[in-house]
Amino acid sequence: MKTPIETQKTLSDWLAHCEQLHPVTIDLGLERVRLVAERMQIRFDCPVITVAGTNGKGSTCVMLESILLQAGYRTGVYTSPHLVRFEERLRLLGEPVDAAQLIAAFESVERARCQDDVEVSLTYFEFSTLAILDVMSRSGLDVVILEVGLGGRLDAVNIIEPDCAIITSIDLDHMALLGPDRESIGYEKAGIMRTGRPVVVSDPVPPQSVLDRALEVGADLWQVGRDFNVSGDRQQWAWAGRGRRYSGMAYPALLGANQLVNAAGVLAALMALRERLPVTAQAVRNGFAFVELPGRFQIVPGQPALVLDVAHNPHAVAALTANLDAMGYFPTTHAIFGAMADKDVALMLARINPLVDKWYFTDLPTPRAESANALLLQWQAQNTRKDASAAVYADPQQALQAAISAADPTDRIIVFGSFYTVGGILKDGVPRLDAQHLPSR
Repeated sequence: MKTPIETQKTLSDWLAHCEQLHPVTIDLGLERVRLVAERMQIRFDCPVITVAGTNGKGSTCVMLESILLQAGYRTGVYTSPHLVRFEERLRLLGEPVDAAQLIAAFESVERARCQDDVEVSLTYFEFSTLAILDVMSRSGLDVVILEVGLGGRLDAVNIIEPDCAIITSIDLDHMALLGPDRESIGYEKAGIMRTGRPVVVSDPVPPQSVLDRALEVGADLWQVGRDFNVSGDRQQWAWAGRGRRYSGMAYPALLGANQLVNAAGVLAALMALRERLPVTAQAVRNGFAFVELPGRFQIVPGQPALVLDVAHNPHAVAALTANLDAMGYFPTTHAIFGAMADKDVALMLARINPLVDKWYFTDLPTPRAESANALLLQWQAQNTRKDASAAVYADPQQALQAAISAADPTDRIIVFGSFYTVGGILKDGVPRLDAQHLPSR
């Protein structure tokens, strides 16, 4: 009988293999994944920065990466989930990893998993995380940036000892796994802290459990409002902390008021690691100026304008709503929305509903998703706007085509609710909209 190493030839083959190995999708715990990592001898000699939080993790990782690349460092960044292609989850020197490197790493994980004739059961996330860490450990990197997939304390990423931890904003999400309130969730996120090592807390109002955990383990706490601060006006912003200051900086290229919170945490982490990873002021400025991250309040110019945002919990949708409100006046706002069934959809809809005139609810290609019909029913149960309308669609592309057909050139279309929703729009590239009834020029 052939082994998986003999039968899995493509990256898609390996990902399908990973999905079949474990009886549950999420199985928080480090024993199994740590055992396989030890067999693989995965280790890093360069600084490691681990990023946890409810929202802002991806933005924080990519801003760190952008600045460190500008400073001349060889960077490796692991983020999840991906929007379109799995290879997006690992960027080496700013570019998505080659599939061939991942295939070789998946083979290495399988060998280690089945060593000594005793198979270790791994989830899809654990298996793929080990493969990505294996590629990173062999890539001669100067710095490694790891985004926690879920929680922190028991997430597979936490087998790696970080030199600096960052905890971004914390809010209610994944409550069935992480706990019923911000204090419980904060405790799980705080599991990435290490004794004597810096931890940056960029949440302006962090749960007390996070601060208590820093004291308990003896971490070097950098707390916004105490150890570092930001200020600014409409043109520029400044950062100050522990005897260092950056002033007269242009705002990060990532749009949205919430990005300043993330940028502040990024600078605190770089200051905490400055002896090992020195960066110039010019690298900081350029890094913020040139940073890119699809799907985070991404505004695509066109007629109508298109806004893409992976906001998938009430806290993120509240930030999206504030950012949309700051865009100014649009005659009609069309919203394409698809979400996972375990999300607080009612609260997400309630927060943004005053801004949306036409809804396009969509099915998504995963069993975890709520159906478009169920989303419509939840919206109808709370909607009080007589001038709003809604319909359902089989996928995000069909929803987008319907929105384009209904929109005037001066309208806007927003796409949000899940990585799957935004990914469904981006799978063939970034669309440039040109409303069908736009007068010819």
